[in-house]
Amino acid sequence: MSLDEPQLSVPLDSPGRRIVKRLRNYFLTGLVIAAPISITIYLTWSLIKWIDGWVKPVIPREYSPDSYLPFSVPGFGVLVAVIALTLLGFLTANFVGRTLVGLGESLVGRTPLVRNLYGALKQLFETVLSSKGKSFHKTALMEFPYKGVYAIVFIATETRGEIRARIGQDGEEWVTVFLPPSPAPTAGFMLFVKRSELIELDMTVEEAAKVVLSAGLVTPEYDPARLQPAPTPRIPVT
Repeated sequence: MSLDEPQLSVPLDSPGRRIVKRLRNYFLTGLVIAAPISITIYLTWSLIKWIDGWVKPVIPREYSPDSYLPFSVPGFGVLVAVIALTLLGFLTANFVGRTLVGLGESLVGRTPLVRNLYGALKQLFETVLSSKGKSFHKTALMEFPYKGVYAIVFIATETRGEIRARIGQDGEEWVTVFLPPSPAPTAGFMLFVKRSELIELDMTVEEAAKVVLSAGLVTPEYDPARLQPAPTPRIPVT
């Protein structure tokens, strides 16, 4: 091809480019819709299979529907686990159940290493699952890792015990917070900070978790008008 020959170019607004752009938008829209649904179904199905794998081998064959049907019934182990845990909670609520649990805990309390692990796990589950607890019910912003840069933290509870006595000599209120990294919020930092150094947010823990998991790509809607103080009502002069 000589230098004098005109080179063919496709206009930016040509029908071909518009079709390609439209197809790309359709594909991205379908991906946004299908990906969360597919991942949710996959994780839910994996959890059901994992629980079934633990519970079904314990169920006697005469009580398992898999022994009478030509296919495996998914979720049967989950149903049995829910019923068993509910029944365990019901039996523990009465005097006999509390006595048996007390005997079991006293036996575990005499076992080295096991008692420390059991005590820590029991306190953790009681704190997280208690309806009266206030752990991880609030989110906040904290300057981290240096001044002028903010990170999302979950407020766990008020700092108590020796830690509070050692660091709280100034009389200010100290709180224990959890700083989740992105995009893996399970491995983070536990920090003790002054409440005055936190900026509490209105967003829920679930909304803040979405922000962390998406690395800031998903942000809940917020009305800036809520930041402004409400106008003082006028008292009519009589």
